[in-house]
Amino acid sequence: MKEIWGQWDDEVKQLFYCHYGDLPYLLDVKVDEHLFRALAQYWNSAYSCFTFGKVDLVPTIEEYTTLLRYPKIQIDRIYARPANVPAFSKKLMNITGMSEQWVTTRIKQKGYGKCIPIPWRNLRELILVHSDVKKRVDVFALSIYGLVIFPKALEHVDEAVPNLFDRLGKGTTPIPAILAETFRSLNACRRAGEGRFIGCVQLLLSWFHNYFWKVEKVSYCIFSENYSLLKELVATPRRDNVTEENWMIVLQNLQEEDVEWRTPWMVPDKILYLYGDFDWVPLLGVWGAVGYAPLLALRQYRSRQFTPLTYGLAQYEFVFTGNNYKKKVCEISNAWNQTRRMKKFAANPMTTPEYDRWWNQRLNDNIPTSDQGNP
Repeated sequence: MKEIWGQWDDEVKQLFYCHYGDLPYLLDVKVDEHLFRALAQYWNSAYSCFTFGKVDLVPTIEEYTTLLRYPKIQIDRIYARPANVPAFSKKLMNITGMSEQWVTTRIKQKGYGKCIPIPWRNLRELILVHSDVKKRVDVFALSIYGLVIFPKALEHVDEAVPNLFDRLGKGTTPIPAILAETFRSLNACRRAGEGRFIGCVQLLLSWFHNYFWKVEKVSYCIFSENYSLLKELVATPRRDNVTEENWMIVLQNLQEEDVEWRTPWMVPDKILYLYGDFDWVPLLGVWGAVGYAPLLALRQYRSRQFTPLTYGLAQYEFVFTGNNYKKKVCEISNAWNQTRRMKKFAANPMTTPEYDRWWNQRLNDNIPTSDQGNP
């Protein structure tokens, strides 16, 4: 995938960024397996967060949205698995623009004609030869979702992924689904003490690293209107010889002063903290559901942290199998239509000249400048 991306010219890459944000940078994120294994041991399944002594950290919808710089999405428009899942072949036909014959001959069959994931090699061939540039971009983005963000089937795109991907063009945000599968997989690994992580480890580690951007105990960040945190993280040299045991020592002794509590790369905004009648945020993924409590992460937004009500949180972790899950999916979907938001926090996290200029412009977008006054 990196080879294909490197062959594209700036015009095609800009088309990708316009529709799918900073996803390609995930291909260059180096996965530190030692750090990830150490992190997983500090995952708190009861509250869906990382707990390092007195320090709690958890990725939030707003943080992941900012990291990916995803354009053309509506933050409250989430993906909900349909009761009657459309045929995998039909979805692929819509995404790829290819015929039913092309799709069916490339979908592997198993059992009684039930399709399983489409091989990456077939998608790769299509990306290289497709006459429609936009379709090439779409199939490449689908491949990133299937192989990097939701890597359930090795070198294959799982049949559940196109259901979500097909909705992205309609303004649906993928972030709750990405978080849902990240949290569900961390829960499974933690409870079993082992297991394969089925989530976007590149995005999770990128999120984690940003909280420790300090040089001589001073926060390090450069911000501008076109600033890409993922691009910066990829270009930042990191040690790759730290053992899992040493990471465990670092995390075990983590102090509050070691953490950059206000994410310096985020534009101040309202933080989603509960939905409908839930005291927490329910998340729908592509294979199951889970919930998390953003109130545990208030310190990440320079506010007082406390333990919120989480009654029923465990009951809403389930997989999409059988018929019993459909009622809960309906409840969660309805809850997202009754959104309440946290108050807006003070806007003082960034002090660079680039940010000050950008923020002042943002605040004064609707105020005429001196040369726009009366004639």
